[in-house]
Amino acid sequence: MLCLSCNHSAHPAQVGEHAPKITIHDGAQTVTLRQYEKQGKVVVLNFWASWCAPCLEEFPSLMQLQRDMPNVAVVAVAFDTDEPAYRQYLTDNHIAGITTIVDLDNQSSNAFDTTRPPETYIIDTHGVIRRKFIGPQDWTNPEILNYLKNL
Repeated sequence: MLCLSCNHSAHPAQVGEHAPKITIHDGAQTVTLRQYEKQGKVVVLNFWASWCAPCLEEFPSLMQLQRDMPNVAVVAVAFDTDEPAYRQYLTDNHIAGITTIVDLDNQSSNAFDTTRPPETYIIDTHGVIRRKFIGPQDWTNPEILNYLKNL
């Protein structure tokens, strides 16, 4: 199901506003939204959790999106609080080819007021939120691909 302009939250990140300036460090890597803005990349920022069955459902299409559109950065941020379990989940489910990171203190999901994974934000090359999707999506859907190509 494609959810056009889904945006049920009033705080803080809204379509048309600059995305919160987040930096996530999980011990293995550091990810900032600013790094992708500097690279001129559109960001598909996906919040997920290992306990979320719909999240697992959309991972194959997120990985395919990254393969099909290398100028887009797919960044998957986990809500999980157990880092070893998070890493095992990635291995067990063959999740690769996208940027995955665990935010153990949930500062990034709090900054976006995200509480119901999966939630995904489309952030343009200038750091502005263009769309918000709630629930799993088929990221290979032609409408989504065309939208991303035209950002």
